[in-house]
Amino acid sequence: MPNAMPSSETRRQRRCLITGTAGFIGFHVARRLLANGHLIDGIDGMTPYYDVKLKHQRHAILARSNAFRAHEVMLEDSEAIDRIAGEAKPDVIIHLAAQAGVRYSLEQPRAYVDANLVGTFNVMEIARRYAPDHFLLASTSSVYGANTSMPFREIDRTDHPITLYAATKKATEDMAHSYAHLWQIPTTAFRFFTVYGPWGRPDMALFKFVKAGLAGEPLDVYGHGEMRRDFTYIDDLVEAIVRLIDCAPVAGQPIAEFDSLSPAAPYRVVNIAGGQPVGLMPFIDAIEASLDRPLLRNMLPMQKGDVQATFAAPDLLERLTGYLPATPVATGIERFVEWYLATYAK
Repeated sequence: MPNAMPSSETRRQRRCLITGTAGFIGFHVARRLLANGHLIDGIDGMTPYYDVKLKHQRHAILARSNAFRAHEVMLEDSEAIDRIAGEAKPDVIIHLAAQAGVRYSLEQPRAYVDANLVGTFNVMEIARRYAPDHFLLASTSSVYGANTSMPFREIDRTDHPITLYAATKKATEDMAHSYAHLWQIPTTAFRFFTVYGPWGRPDMALFKFVKAGLAGEPLDVYGHGEMRRDFTYIDDLVEAIVRLIDCAPVAGQPIAEFDSLSPAAPYRVVNIAGGQPVGLMPFIDAIEASLDRPLLRNMLPMQKGDVQATFAAPDLLERLTGYLPATPVATGIERFVEWYLATYAK
């Protein structure tokens, strides 16, 4: 079985170029790879979408390692990106930087075109020039859009995005596929499902709920609390990404009938989630238990761009890596609350 079940630790020291290392997910991925003994060049534009102080704190932690080099440049700066890649000579490129947020795309759509389309194009160009062993890039469950067939499988059609954010991420998948075909770049796009945990973004529900709960303010609960999400704890996500590094796609070698491997390129898409959706109200109940205080709930209708549920089929991830995310939501929330209290409740 090609590329199946690698070790959770990569086998040799690698030179890794990671975009978005001051962001939530990029920070955790870089920290894990540094701990595994790899060399990291991290790129981040430090955009003010949320408090830049939090981004600088993440980079400062990474900078404690001599194996980490930070580059504060925008992905739209193609000359700077090319210069950094030329110096780094990466074996692996992990593209995590993006303009995130479903709702923000309704307010600032151009930011998504600039960061997600133009920025990703520049990263693909360095992948073409420097031919890494594996190019990995982040996508999102939002690409499933109006698809109501669940669980979401990588081989499902994703032709009906319902937000510009989702449309730009689907476009990056298609762009990456074309480069994988044209230049034979082994490429994996992974689709994230509601990632949460310590060092999370302030615009995410868990961060906002904990902040409001500690202040005694009501929580804005959209969709009248009837939504479900396939929550993925950050450490589980990182473990999956680290294992996928050793699973570079090989054209013409699918590993199962449900493999998303392209018939025309060394390219595949992989869901990263546990396949265990949790209702929004049980999620809030777990926050309430962790904070050990009652939480006020302000029940509101569904917001524009939201979907009722996300539910991943994780079979391909398990077949490739031998791993499935499994951290219980209550455990992940408790760890987030511990971090939040240590960081903000002073």
